[in-house]
Amino acid sequence: MARIILLRHAHSVANEKGILSGQLPGVSLSSRGREQAQTLVSRIGSSSFDSIRVSPMQRCQETIQPWLESKFSSGLNKLILDDQLIEMNYGSWSGRQLKHLTKEKLWKQIQSTPSKVVFPDGERFTAMQRRACKSIDDILLEKPNGNHLLVSHGDVIKAITAKLLTMKLDNFQSLVIDPASITVVEFDGQHAQLLAFNDTHSEMERFIKKSRKKRIMLGGGSGERTGRKK
Repeated sequence: MARIILLRHAHSVANEKGILSGQLPGVSLSSRGREQAQTLVSRIGSSSFDSIRVSPMQRCQETIQPWLESKFSSGLNKLILDDQLIEMNYGSWSGRQLKHLTKEKLWKQIQSTPSKVVFPDGERFTAMQRRACKSIDDILLEKPNGNHLLVSHGDVIKAITAKLLTMKLDNFQSLVIDPASITVVEFDGQHAQLLAFNDTHSEMERFIKKSRKKRIMLGGGSGERTGRKK
């Protein structure tokens, strides 16, 4: 099974101002986000990836750049700027404050039935989910048993996670993806297992090195073994 690590970009200036930035250019990390990006250097550490795919948006590149410039990235096999992982195109909503958008008639539908929503002059949620999941298809073709890090955006990660876990897109708003959080899923093209969700503290290496043996899920599993075998 492919081990897919989904990393949301660190806190941005748009997050700081409560703005829905979408695909607008020039949205950098906030001071808080730059601190998170530096913390990610040690959190990612010496984890080994068969590929890293990054949304071309500035805030995503700034999130992973400190790690790429660190001593830990020397074994990286493949780095791709992946347009399929770009943020949702919110059309004419882009650049507006969320506190004002919540008063729009469309907002209620976004929360209840996003599968039916197309943003004014923008993208459909269903279209975003399809193109984002093409990156997962590419991963499975490249190395179906590899470790792959995807650096993207909150709604995109929610849409990918929902698809892999066979959740209805209309339920994806129940997922919360915080800045600089990781979500880890094992996927073989048909079946998925969620290993971590919205984790903002753990080191990635614990998930990279986790055994890939088939898990017996009845009863919830026995957890990681600790201590020495007697």
